[in-house]
Amino acid sequence: MDAINTLTQVMKDRYSCRAFRPDPIPDADLTRIVQTARHVPSWCNAQPWQVEITRGAGTDRLRKKLYETAQKGTPPEPDLEWPTKYLGAYGERRRACGLQLYKAAGIDKSDRAGRAAQMLRNYSFFDAPHVAIIHSPAELGPYGAMDSGGFVTAFTLAATAMGIATIPQAAVAAYAPLLRDHLGFGDDRQILCAISLGYADNDAPENQFRTPRAEPDQIINWHDT
Repeated sequence: MDAINTLTQVMKDRYSCRAFRPDPIPDADLTRIVQTARHVPSWCNAQPWQVEITRGAGTDRLRKKLYETAQKGTPPEPDLEWPTKYLGAYGERRRACGLQLYKAAGIDKSDRAGRAAQMLRNYSFFDAPHVAIIHSPAELGPYGAMDSGGFVTAFTLAATAMGIATIPQAAVAAYAPLLRDHLGFGDDRQILCAISLGYADNDAPENQFRTPRAEPDQIINWHDT
């Protein structure tokens, strides 16, 4: 049982970090994360995920370009369609997460400017020294995306196990054409998400809250016949 207890603890320790220290992660540690994450399953063992990882000036250039683009109100052009709505429990969880974040950051619910500024921090990678852009072959469509979702989960868990904080971000993938042009690959790849990563600023108020999880009886439907 030691292995499942260890895995459970790593999963509980993982959270979406929204304030990072500037210290870079050694290349060997970044590689170790991918070495671990690559063992996730994929349909027909296609392993469709590919990762672009920025560092140093590369992070700063992309950070500046994305932030300025978002700040101007440039319409998003994601490769994957965004959800049309969040109904029922999904909407309640989404709202609860937002309220927890704004409360931790000291932003009043009615402070639209403050909430907009917090949203824009996505495009500066929350000051992380690295961002990983995850993409897969366009021809694999949603199945390539599904397989890569498993890789994203494993990536964040491996990082957590190494004391490295992460935050997966759909917001960054909203500007897929910009990312594609900046990183130098074509329309044959679909951009799925970003993962900002680095060492957490443990004193930042944005890192002090944790979102709750649904209980197993809210997730499982048993079928005996």
